[in-house]
Amino acid sequence: MHDSFQKEKLPIEKTEQEKKIELIRSVLKSKKELELAIRNFETAEAGLVDYYIYQIKASKSKLDFLVGKARKVGISLNMIEELYFRTNQVG
Repeated sequence: MHDSFQKEKLPIEKTEQEKKIELIRSVLKSKKELELAIRNFETAEAGLVDYYIYQIKASKSKLDFLVGKARKVGISLNMIEELYFRTNQVG
């Protein structure tokens, strides 16, 4: 009697292009999060002002990190802005 074994499947590595696309999406998502935090701050009640200030600082730090990472791999801000405008159908 033979036991059947399944060969373990290794996770598929992402291509460089897929990694860049994921990074651009992360930048765009972070940009939207920052914009939302700013809008919420502008209309916040007195008890939530500190919370939204924290959110703005955290979102800005995350966005700065991701933009820096994008620059290191050769993605320019213009490419990110172009994709943003396309996905939001601006202009």
